[in-house]
Amino acid sequence: MVTEHGIVDNGCLRIENGRIAEIGENLPVVSSGEEILDGKGQLLIPGMIDVHIHGASGYDMMDGTLRSIEAVSETCAATGCTSFLATSVSSTLEDLLRMIENVKRTAGREPGAFIAGIHAEGPYLNVKRKGMQNEKFLLHPDLYEMEKVIEAAGSLLKMVTVAPELPGGMELVRFLREHGIIVAVAHSDATYEEAMEAFRLGATHMTHCFNGMRPIHHRDPGLIVAAFEQPDVSLQAIVDHVHLHPAIVRLMHRIKGADGMVLITDALQAMGLGDGEYEFGGHHVTVSAGVAQLKDGTLASSTVTMNEALRNTVQLGIPLEDAVRMASTTPADLLGIPHKGKIAVGADADLVLLDEQFQVIRTFLRGKEYRQT
Repeated sequence: MVTEHGIVDNGCLRIENGRIAEIGENLPVVSSGEEILDGKGQLLIPGMIDVHIHGASGYDMMDGTLRSIEAVSETCAATGCTSFLATSVSSTLEDLLRMIENVKRTAGREPGAFIAGIHAEGPYLNVKRKGMQNEKFLLHPDLYEMEKVIEAAGSLLKMVTVAPELPGGMELVRFLREHGIIVAVAHSDATYEEAMEAFRLGATHMTHCFNGMRPIHHRDPGLIVAAFEQPDVSLQAIVDHVHLHPAIVRLMHRIKGADGMVLITDALQAMGLGDGEYEFGGHHVTVSAGVAQLKDGTLASSTVTMNEALRNTVQLGIPLEDAVRMASTTPADLLGIPHKGKIAVGADADLVLLDEQFQVIRTFLRGKEYRQT
């Protein structure tokens, strides 16, 4: 059992009213009505939290349907993710507002993982570092338009990814922070100096670090080195054996530690389905051997699940306790939800039981076992 204080062998916990009431070893049964579940020596971790996911199981959360939000919730729960940020891709304002409305209608009645909020990835991104973002939807920051998004989403808007070097970008960073929204940097060609200014103004996070951004050069360190130097800036990592070389994952961990790294999927609707042809962000995407690409070879999100990302991270040499923290506790801290992401007395009983291959055996949402229909 990976608790907030370390790994506990032969651990036991008691759940009452959806929260963890007690942690110990060989806890006594206190009433004849208690249901006892035997983990059979498997690994119990706090529910993982994905702050960057676009779709799953054939559903894209930008497709304008309630069902797409519900399907992602279900797939997340089945793969050990108990909370997530519904993440947009650059689109028209109308499509973004439609997605926001569907998230609002689903939040609070999710069939699986809980909606922790919305992550707007774009449209204020740099064409030069667009990656798979559709160029026809990319814009310079517009505070008036952003006000409309905030008005529509309310407190559900938790994170916005921007390119701060664009005209109006620094004003947008300041504006978002004034509204209590996490400002993430990516799809950006920001110089070191521009990134440092964005961090000074309140940007605190970096979306899919190393991907969709100015690379490091020894005479032009860029935004990645700026983020490495700022202790309060955390980094997303897609650990799928495609987006980041193993040495880079270890380097990020060595510099930032488990408190400064957040495991994500950045998954598109191919998660859970595998290879095939898909439409995503206005592009045709081919998934082959689990790798999603545009026709020109540009990576187009990923198909990794959170339990796979956790397994991959441990296999790269990151200690289990740190990997779990990066998948659960650090994203909870980032989002300001201290009652989630940890096994601790008083925390929500969002829990995942994994086998030795990190396959999900059981998922619990506030103490209730999730059963996929």
